[in-house]
Amino acid sequence: MRSSLQKIHDASMVILQDVGIRFHHEEVLDLLRDHGVRVEGQTAFFSENQIMDRLAMAPAKFTLHARNPKHSIVIGGDITHYAPGYGAVFVGQGNGTYRQALLRDYVNLGKLIQYSPYFRVNGGILVQPSDIPHEAAPPLLLYCTALLTDKCLLAAAGGPTATEMVIDLLVILAGGRKTLHASPQVIVPINTFSPLQMDFYSLEMLMQYVRNGQPTMISPCVMAGTTGPVTLAGTIALANAEALAGIALAQMIRPGVPVVYGFQSTAADLRTGGICIGGPERSLCIAYGARLARAYGLPSRGGGADNDAIDLSGQSGYESMMSMLVTRFEKINFVLHSIGMSASFAAVSYEQFIFGLEILGMIERYKRGIRINPETLALDVIKEAGIGGEFLTKRHTIRHMRKELHVPLISHRFRIGLAYDEQMMKQDIQLKLQRMLAEYQRPDLSIHSLEQMRFYLADRKINTHVVDRLLE
Repeated sequence: MRSSLQKIHDASMVILQDVGIRFHHEEVLDLLRDHGVRVEGQTAFFSENQIMDRLAMAPAKFTLHARNPKHSIVIGGDITHYAPGYGAVFVGQGNGTYRQALLRDYVNLGKLIQYSPYFRVNGGILVQPSDIPHEAAPPLLLYCTALLTDKCLLAAAGGPTATEMVIDLLVILAGGRKTLHASPQVIVPINTFSPLQMDFYSLEMLMQYVRNGQPTMISPCVMAGTTGPVTLAGTIALANAEALAGIALAQMIRPGVPVVYGFQSTAADLRTGGICIGGPERSLCIAYGARLARAYGLPSRGGGADNDAIDLSGQSGYESMMSMLVTRFEKINFVLHSIGMSASFAAVSYEQFIFGLEILGMIERYKRGIRINPETLALDVIKEAGIGGEFLTKRHTIRHMRKELHVPLISHRFRIGLAYDEQMMKQDIQLKLQRMLAEYQRPDLSIHSLEQMRFYLADRKINTHVVDRLLE
């Protein structure tokens, strides 16, 4: 490890050994005792060897399987995969106001993610629909996602019963529990309860997914100044301790199970006590989380198009771009919240979604870099054009222009005097949204799997008609 990372690691080991982590789950505490971890009450104290020995069991990379094999992804190494927003309660209306999210918003966002070539992961909590029962949401949203997409699946967090139903649905989609265990079909974020706790529901969800061989993302979100020290070094050390304890626990439950080192920590705005995800502190936390994961040989999750803006604006653009640039250049493997988020994770904005596609396109073009070879150096073309010549009509230009030059999605490169205002930009965004939704094509899903899922959910008094009507 580099010296700065080693200092953070050493501090995390002190926290785990001297302060400990509180686990609100008796079965977990018994498991920790069985593995030699010192437990006092509900607090577990880990030695460095207990942590590092378990980390060594976790794979450095793994494959997440999609229904359509062309969308399956490898999580780990230097590969970055974008995933949608997660958990927003509200939807921005484009005028600085918000409304509660609805199931139709979930469907629309699922269509947009399926349509976009930047994404090979879909689902989770694209929004939290206010018009379906809360306790039924995780299985119903998975059913909805299975109809909307053939990409890799993200699961929604839920209580023990809802989690059990989600896993049963995954067994149906996979064609059996044995197949599900052998080939991970879904990934789910597991949040810690900072500082230094994991609650019953998170632990129950962790145990169920891990026992079924499905990858989890252990994701602390410590806020400097409120749930962690105001100094970023202390907050990062604290969050690192939480992540490592959760990963070690996963390996005790099922050695070798895929697990992702998640890191969502940031600063609090001490003027209000609220979370701040658009500032430079957030980007620093992203960077250190990625580097720590790499030092431990673990796949990473973090970052995204983070911003605190209440509406589509210059602020939402520059904050999202800064956060996503750091995310991409630090080679984070799995990027939740990579598009559409606003208001410090509280809302999704359709307009911000299109903004996000523009940001991703620009970043991906920059990351692709410049190819240098005889064809791209174009000496023959330069000689042919000569001094004072032109290149616009050359075959070389026609041959390369679509791949070499980034074409903006909605950005305008206008001349002085050309009329263009904010309202025109929003009209362009709406036209793009309407075109994407109109061109969306629902992927195939076997009638057998569909009927089995419907029967299973109906048997548990969960009405799938609310989804089916939206997808007719």
